[in-house]
Amino acid sequence: MADSDSSISIESEEQLWNELHKVVATQCPAEAHETIDDALRSWLYLASRCRDEFSQSEDDVANASQSLLDGNLFHTDPDYVRKQIIYSLLQEDEPGPLYVIASFLLIDGRAEEATFKRMIEEGCFHRLLELINGRKDDDPGLHRLLLDLMYEMSRIEQLRIEDLLHVDDGFVTYLFELIEGLSDDVHDPYHYPIIRVLLVLNEQYMVASTTAVNDPASPAAPLTNKVVKCLSLYGPNYRTFGENIILLLNRETETSLQLLILKLLYLLFTTKATYEYFYTNDLRVLLDVIIRNLLDLPNELAALRHTYLRVLYPLLAHTQLNQPPHYKKDEVQKLLRILAGSGNTHFAPVDETTLRLVDRVAKVKWLSDDGVEGIGAGEVARKFLGISLSHNDAASNVSVVDVAAVMEKPGVQTPSKKAEAEAEAEAEAEAGAEAEEKAEGKAEGEDKAEVKPKVKRDIKDDMPRRSSSDLRRSIDVHRRSSSDVRRSSDSSRPSTSEKSKEVSKSEKPSRPKKPLPEVPKHRHGIPYASSGLENGTRSAKRPPPKAPPPRRKGRIKHTETVKSISELV
Repeated sequence: MADSDSSISIESEEQLWNELHKVVATQCPAEAHETIDDALRSWLYLASRCRDEFSQSEDDVANASQSLLDGNLFHTDPDYVRKQIIYSLLQEDEPGPLYVIASFLLIDGRAEEATFKRMIEEGCFHRLLELINGRKDDDPGLHRLLLDLMYEMSRIEQLRIEDLLHVDDGFVTYLFELIEGLSDDVHDPYHYPIIRVLLVLNEQYMVASTTAVNDPASPAAPLTNKVVKCLSLYGPNYRTFGENIILLLNRETETSLQLLILKLLYLLFTTKATYEYFYTNDLRVLLDVIIRNLLDLPNELAALRHTYLRVLYPLLAHTQLNQPPHYKKDEVQKLLRILAGSGNTHFAPVDETTLRLVDRVAKVKWLSDDGVEGIGAGEVARKFLGISLSHNDAASNVSVVDVAAVMEKPGVQTPSKKAEAEAEAEAEAEAGAEAEEKAEGKAEGEDKAEVKPKVKRDIKDDMPRRSSSDLRRSIDVHRRSSSDVRRSSDSSRPSTSEKSKEVSKSEKPSRPKKPLPEVPKHRHGIPYASSGLENGTRSAKRPPPKAPPPRRKGRIKHTETVKSISELV
């Protein structure tokens, strides 16, 4: 199917889409694999031409892939079509067809997870490594799409050991170097697809290490986590990655991505070589984010809360935050009291794991200097759970296994206490406003119903009763007055032109016009004009100014005293 079908001549975009719709609507029996192959070749050729010659955006290729998924050709034998396209990914080298193939597999895999599982079984992970490594400059759009395909495939299904063995130091270093450079995508300034691939690779290493411990058939030599290894050796060269993952954790609402970031943070804070990988200011931002998220998590998200607490302990104990001045010490102690449920008897008791993790964080040296007692796991457990914890149970048994075991389906959003409270408040406000409007409308209707009959009755009652003679006289008077009014109106009735002028004037209400300021005739104001007499001679000179007024008496006295003193001297 990799060979393109160039027998179709395309002259316009409209013709291309018409031909493409004809191809995907091909009806054939499920056993006619040759007919399906020919139709798939035509579809691949047309979709590639669409991207290379007529495409205005990446959505055009996605629409072509979706049309194949919705057409008769795919529904004839979905498994065979998927297998042929996966084989095309393993064999194709041209950027145009590769982009179309990757787009189809990404859309189909998100809807049907079995597609990603089959890709791993067919060895597509190794093929994606080859296509991604060092080829960003060839086709940035294809490079980004292949990164998305690797991420989605790796977070759905566990990779095989032989797949992870293909990941070398050069590939991981190449990804870190791309993050340090400037992004060529306006909509992705933080290299989000690359960061997600590194995060999911770290998770795959963690899962592989835990299965190796529990599986006796696993290879004797443990796998080396290439992501942590690269940061341990060259961490100061790749600090942009650390800044970006803290920024993403601050903004991310998807639970699975939060877990991916927390798993890597846990390894970095428990590996001695990466204790000080982050800048101090970045660690303070991270502590703020963790405090906010822990307070905002609903009670049912216990697994995510436990992961945050497991990251919080090494963050406070091993990084620069353990040095004075201690950042947010009071806030952290208040958080631990809230999570432990101390002094709170109106809600459900806290689970045992949360108590143990809170107790471990409370025992960080610089937090327990002030004698923060009363939030120990043993005391709270006896108070709320009615159980006694031994020293071994109260101590932390946190390991990589506990952190790696926390999973969540992709796409699940983390609920927020604050968002739920705001939504409830908005709903109550809207309901209250609707009730008020209904009550006001009902009250207005009742008022109108009461006023109308009253007015009619009052008018009826106030009308005086007249005799027939009085009624005839009033009618005659009314006729005479109406005829007089007609004559006067005919004499004073304006013409049609005057009527139109009056109507136009009445349509536009005239505002009182403000008088315009007088413009001086000379640009510098009123010029000086010499006044001459009638015989042409100039007028007499102006009189000199008057003499200045006499000085005040106080100053005269002062000068006299000064003179007298000078004379004495």
